[in-house]
Amino acid sequence: MARKELWQCTVCGYVYDPARGDPEAGIKPGTPFTALPFDWCCPDCGATVADFAAYG
Repeated sequence: MARKELWQCTVCGYVYDPARGDPEAGIKPGTPFTALPFDWCCPDCGATVADFAAYG
């Protein structure tokens, strides 16, 4: 089984979990962080993908 890769927002601490995706932004469950659109932003604080770091 592949290890899921979590990513954490370095601004507010939100954790992006690929298993959940971000349905409110149209990101389907199973979408890896590296496949997120460039203009996706943190649903909690609006930070960009550049403000995320690998977590766990």
